[in-house]
Amino acid sequence: MDLTWSPEEEAFRAEVREWLTANVPTGGPEGDVEEFDDSPESFAFRRDWQRTLGEAGYLAMHWPTEYGGGGRTLVEQVIFNEEYARAGAPAPVNGLGLNLVGPTLITHGTDAQKTRFLKNILTADEIWCQGYSEPNAGSDLAGLQTKAELVGDEFVINGQKIWTTLAPFGDWIFVLCRTDPDAPKHQGISYILCDMHQPGVEVRPIKQITGTTGFGEVFFTNARTPASMLVGSLNDGWRVAMTTLMFERGGNILGTAVRYREMMTDLRRLAEKTERNGGHAIDDPFIRQRLGKLLVEVELLRHNSERAMSPLLHGEPPGPESSMGKLYWSEWYVRATELAMDILGPAGLHPGTWLTEYLGARAATIYTGTSEIQRNILAERVLGLPRGGRN
Repeated sequence: MDLTWSPEEEAFRAEVREWLTANVPTGGPEGDVEEFDDSPESFAFRRDWQRTLGEAGYLAMHWPTEYGGGGRTLVEQVIFNEEYARAGAPAPVNGLGLNLVGPTLITHGTDAQKTRFLKNILTADEIWCQGYSEPNAGSDLAGLQTKAELVGDEFVINGQKIWTTLAPFGDWIFVLCRTDPDAPKHQGISYILCDMHQPGVEVRPIKQITGTTGFGEVFFTNARTPASMLVGSLNDGWRVAMTTLMFERGGNILGTAVRYREMMTDLRRLAEKTERNGGHAIDDPFIRQRLGKLLVEVELLRHNSERAMSPLLHGEPPGPESSMGKLYWSEWYVRATELAMDILGPAGLHPGTWLTEYLGARAATIYTGTSEIQRNILAERVLGLPRGGRN
């Protein structure tokens, strides 16, 4: 598909650009990064910024108005995401609520769940985290062992989750639990919402290679949540979970393409100013070739992202094609940061933005589904190839 903007949409773009120019905060965390650091000051900064976005009508613009959304068109949401990335605005604090559980509740949730949670997601009064991965159920997510037993009108949850983004800050968690141990592993899972602030939930922060602790591991010991916190049907959580994953993988890829286009500008400037062999790194034809290849790949990412929007334009959740975007942008990120380190040479080992980007890029090929998993999804569900052997 080809997105051609109408005069009205271009006027909206100009409005958004003007507002962002006037309102993007300074003096705090920089860039549209996917997680803030682990300081309370950074958390408060991004929460305040999210509320500013909401007050201006620029938060969850495509959500229904009855739940606090802007009721705007998807095209307007795309335009805003592009301008947001171009402005280098900081990420809102409640990204998993806004981008994952919120859209999932709009798709599968009850009216009571939507009323209870959606507006608090927008105001950042309740921060959400995602309870999917376990020590023995990462790439094989359906192998999860966390259990939820229905006792009266409550689920009693026992088990462990790991690599839980925002766990140290979370108020609620959407957690995949095994509710029928005798069913085939994809059919005995339920998607349950659980309050993090109770004695049966313990969070242990995990320090990452970048030095921050935005991740955590979560332990459930007889944690309780009302049966009304079940999203979708009992034992049908795999279908609901796949909706969340498609939103996660097919979310703001057009915004990512814009951000990567800005990164290309930074890479070119880095090559122009980095001295090498009596000249500068940009004088090296191999460096120029790699810069050109990365730039072409960004344009491919943008066009493929437009194609992946087709289900959303028809009111449907993203499909398995969203795995193409996730695979592409995460692998591109690794190649781009490797080029930055090659340009810098030994100086790249000094703490700084490029070293942090380089270290963080490795995780991008793992979280939200490893590159290997994305390739399997594309092969089997998009191309229709036969399933490979499973050990």
